[in-house]
Order: sequence, then C-alpha cells, then structure tokens
Amino acid sequence: MLSDQSLTFLKRLLDTPGPSGFESAPARVWRDEAGRFAEVRGDVSGNSIAEVNPSGSPTIMLAGHIDEIGLIVTYIDDDGFVYVAPIGGWDPQVLVAQRVRFLGRDGDVLGVIGKKPIHLIKQDEREKASKFTDLWVDIGATSRAEVEAVLRVGDPGVLDARLLELPNDRIVSRSIDDRIGAFVVLEALRRYAESPGAAHVVAVATTQEEIAYRHGGGALVCASCIGPQMALVVDVTFSSDHPGLEKKELGDHKLGGGPVLTRGSVISPVVFNLLEQTAQAQGIPFSVQAAGRDTSTDADAIHVAREGVATGLVSVPNRYMHSPNEMVSLRDLDAAAKLLAETCRAVPADIDFTAR
Repeated sequence: MLSDQSLTFLKRLLDTPGPSGFESAPARVWRDEAGRFAEVRGDVSGNSIAEVNPSGSPTIMLAGHIDEIGLIVTYIDDDGFVYVAPIGGWDPQVLVAQRVRFLGRDGDVLGVIGKKPIHLIKQDEREKASKFTDLWVDIGATSRAEVEAVLRVGDPGVLDARLLELPNDRIVSRSIDDRIGAFVVLEALRRYAESPGAAHVVAVATTQEEIAYRHGGGALVCASCIGPQMALVVDVTFSSDHPGLEKKELGDHKLGGGPVLTRGSVISPVVFNLLEQTAQAQGIPFSVQAAGRDTSTDADAIHVAREGVATGLVSVPNRYMHSPNEMVSLRDLDAAAKLLAETCRAVPADIDFTAR
C-alpha cells in the first residue's frame, strides 16, 4: 500500500485549491514533493516536470492533470452579491447551497452559494433545474466596495470541501478529477527511481485539461517540448458499481477493482499490450474500457504531438465525478502507480512502437 509519506502528500495535494488556469498552488506542492527524488522544472504553461534517468532511452512521459473544475467571478452587484461562471463542466444542481473558497488578492475569501428558498418558488417552477443565472455567492458583504476590497472580476474559486476518509480504503475529495492522476504519475516515478530500467521517465502534472483538452492544453505543450516516444496518461473514469448506471454502456469498473486500461482508436496497441502484459505478470487487477473515438483526456492531444506519440491511458474508477464528493479507492491508486512503474521498467531501449 501507499507509504505514510505518500498519503500525507496526497492529502495536502487534494486539499490545495487550483482550478484550471490557476493551478500554481497545487503545482508548488507537487514540485516540492518531486524534488525529493527527481530533477524538477516548470514551463510557461504552468506544467510541472520531474524526470529520472535522463540519459536513458526511450523517453516515456507520465501525464496526470493537476487542475480541477471551479468558478470564476464575473460580476459584483451594488449590494455586494457575487456572480460566477463555471471553470470546466458543472451540473448547476450540485452547486446549490454549497460553500465557496475564492482565491482573493490577499488570501482566501469564503462565501455561500445562494438561491431563492423553496417556499418562494412558484409551484410550476419547482421541478425546473437551476441554472447558473439563478445562483449567486454571498460573502457576507453589504456593498460592491466591500467585496472589491478582497475580490475582483476574474478571481477563481472552488467549492470549500476538504478530503474525507471513509471505510474500505476510500477517500472523498472535490479535486480527485484529476489531481489524483498527478499524484499517481509522481508516485510511479518515485517507485521507478528506486530501481530504474532502460527508459528516461518524465512525470508531468499538466494544466488546463478541464477546459482545453480538445485543443491540447498544457499536455500538448509539454509533449511537444519533452519529445517522448511513449506516453502513459492517468485520469479518472466512471465507476459503474453504484445505482443508476448501465454496465452495458460503461463497462464493469469497480472501486477497489484496480486500474482501467483503455483500448481504442487513439491508444497505441503496443502500449496497451505492454500495460496488459505487465498487469498480468505483476498480479495487478484491472479492467478494460473501450473508446471508439476520443478519450476526453490528455491522451487525445499527446498522441498527435510532434511526429506522434505511442500513448496509453490508465484510469482510476471514480464515483460522483465533477461534484464536491468524488470517491476513489486508495488500493486503486497504489495499483495504478505500481502498474506504471513496472511498465516503464519493462520497456527495452530498442522497442519498436510502429508495430501494429
């Protein structure tokens, strides 16, 4: 299982606010930890890069995005109420009555999301879903000037939900998607550093996936500058082990059932086979997910970077995605990190990624 040091790092990483485009605080946490065992640097897009065995070959990129969904201030009215827009994909129903932590100019600013009380909503409107335009944030201010002393338009925020530990090695956090991926790639690099193979391995905490993965975001920038021959992307996927989901649509992926390996159009068959064979050889439980088109992850940008990168996707089953209470299993994080580290060790220097 994960060491006490790794668990302490994980909790600190998940609780540090950093929505897309504003990831500097969790990025610092990640780089501080990476500096214990790797060469570390950053880039202009905010990506954090840690490498081990720089003279090795081939170069393998391990990518997990460190951003989370959040909110951004769009307007402050004369009475001191704050209006916001989404950073990333939100179901507005999730936001009703939540607490907010804004990243203000002089520190955090707390508030609550307001909505008209049920008593005052007309009967024919009660069944309608809330929209962003129906909501506001109340920080306790009484005027625009009072708000503008601590907040300004363009300031980001997150829901004020901290990590929660539950039975059966499960944790809950608002930022599991996909700060958990940034954690796993660094944990894998830590394990690889203990006994490196032939490969030069670079772990990257990428930025802006939640808002820019279709255009590449930080992952495309990083893949272009690192120039890997192979990439392993870590993200979350929908667990199908709770009520209301169809396994025939999503596959059979359980919390505690191990990582999910994607097989499909953007995934290199060479890399998929490496992952599958390593998991089988190491006794790591896993399931397989099909992706007939794109994957909606950083893999979509990385696999077409430069002259093309042989890319694999390893996902962690996640319940309640894009909510304040995303849930994963620590056993799956451990298994995913082990799979990545052992796969990197198994890659020979003369591997041919063009084999189909």
